[in-house]
Amino acid sequence: MVPLSAPEAPSRPTLPRQSRARYPDATGVAERAGGRVAWDSYGAGDPPIVFVPPWQIVHSRVWKAQIPYFARHHRVIAWDNRGNGRSDRPVDPAAHTTLARAANLAAVMDAVEVPAAVLVGLSAASGPMIVFAAQHAERLLGLVFICPASPFGKPSSGADVPFEEPPPDDRGWHKENIHFWRRDFRGYLEFFFSEALPEPHSTKQREDAVGYGLDTDLETLACTMRTPRTVDLETIARMCAGIRAPTLVIQGTNERISHVTQGIGLARAIPAARLALLEGSGHMANARHPVRVNLLIRDFLRTLPKPVDSARPRS
Repeated sequence: MVPLSAPEAPSRPTLPRQSRARYPDATGVAERAGGRVAWDSYGAGDPPIVFVPPWQIVHSRVWKAQIPYFARHHRVIAWDNRGNGRSDRPVDPAAHTTLARAANLAAVMDAVEVPAAVLVGLSAASGPMIVFAAQHAERLLGLVFICPASPFGKPSSGADVPFEEPPPDDRGWHKENIHFWRRDFRGYLEFFFSEALPEPHSTKQREDAVGYGLDTDLETLACTMRTPRTVDLETIARMCAGIRAPTLVIQGTNERISHVTQGIGLARAIPAARLALLEGSGHMANARHPVRVNLLIRDFLRTLPKPVDSARPRS
């Protein structure tokens, strides 16, 4: 048997460098068996915030509207899951499971020497965040889920569409299919992000997101669609019931990717979790409504217990 390998991220063509509101203070990689996980570190201050990546259809630039704001007062870590961005491209579907992605999160926090942090995640980041909370409760200061993909509500859009079988046509979610991807991967990305960002006047956010998707390749992304299930519903429910860290769930009401009931259901599954509904928001609320989302996260951070050292009066 020929062993599956995890090639390094392919080099990108030289393009004019886009300016950013905030550049990282440090960059690096967390080394894991089978591949490297790239991270960026910004700013300083407690509590640290780790932005957890969703599906590999995007990379850490999906947080570009959050990083500059929070890095003014917090240490902020953003990272690329294996499969996009500066991280490697494993070809084994087992490298992309919920358990593997939770291990990536732990490896990044070790690499950047952050013993505990507030985790903020979008969409499919919810599974690894829940697993991390169960495995490393002592490293968790708080949880913020944005439009989470969870098993506690109605199925996500396209969940009943076979990925490997040729589709009967190319309408709607039939585009989420390997045969369509191989014919028109960009067309799929444009469709997906039009559903993820359904609000009017979202052209720039959609263009950005399509660019993030083009930073990976369709065969690597297809591996993430073939991942074996490593955590069942009963286990996820038990893990959620055991979470004691302060938790905020931000859910858009115009959700067209994961169903709105998934965020509501997750908030009910975690004891004392707060639920904030964003009227009219689609799936990528952090990109389309950054001010609303940032203020919700800011206010949540202010409710967290202060570290003992910072609570002591200075002599």
